[in-house]
Amino acid sequence: MRLFLLFLLLSILGPPAAAGGRTADVKVAVAANFTDTAKALGTAFEKKTGHKIVYTFGASGQFYAQIAHGAPFEVFLSADAERPQKLEADGLTVAGSRFVYAYGKLVLWSADKRVDRRGLILAKGNFEKIAIADPAAAPYGIAAVETMKKMGLYDKLQPKIVKGSSISQTFTFVSTGAAEIGFIALSQAKVAKGGSMWLVPESHYTPIDQQAVLLKTGAGNPAARAYLDFLKSPEAVRIIRAYGYEVR
Repeated sequence: MRLFLLFLLLSILGPPAAAGGRTADVKVAVAANFTDTAKALGTAFEKKTGHKIVYTFGASGQFYAQIAHGAPFEVFLSADAERPQKLEADGLTVAGSRFVYAYGKLVLWSADKRVDRRGLILAKGNFEKIAIADPAAAPYGIAAVETMKKMGLYDKLQPKIVKGSSISQTFTFVSTGAAEIGFIALSQAKVAKGGSMWLVPESHYTPIDQQAVLLKTGAGNPAARAYLDFLKSPEAVRIIRAYGYEVR
């Protein structure tokens, strides 16, 4: 009977409260490549703490500009190190809060079976369009350009390149057939149903060390600090790795 009453009480109270007994919302700007992973992390975090996450997904470069102009985000999960470092230099972050939460991996992907496991399709050139994220706004776009240059194919492929405003739009181009192939994040290829891919050797591009940082707008929000702490937890690391990222 006591166990039943305890269970009933917990059901009424809902998820556990955070330290101090209060829960809060936290506004998090997240690089588009991390969308599905962040959603899985958010579910686990909210269940564990009772805090609520309000996500916005997009290109890291665009988020940098928005934050620099006063956008009310409290935590920034970038797809690179450059933007968090710039925000830190701008005095918009909490000192000592920046860290690498994941290392991204680049793949060449197609919604059908045309991509071979060694990426030879790039040299053959038997396609009309290849999609990449805009290098000016998205680190995965930079990695795609670096890969093509490393292979000595950039000049040849440049006329066929179509650019997505973010890695999410790049994925949409390929999944809908607007481009036959495209460079996307491994995490996106893992979530996609079917298709074919080439896992690009990490020696072909600058490491994609994705950094998180607490913004000054979130300095007084315990939920924001709790979320960043959660990203370092064993539970979060398992989720991040399951979606195709490295955590060191």
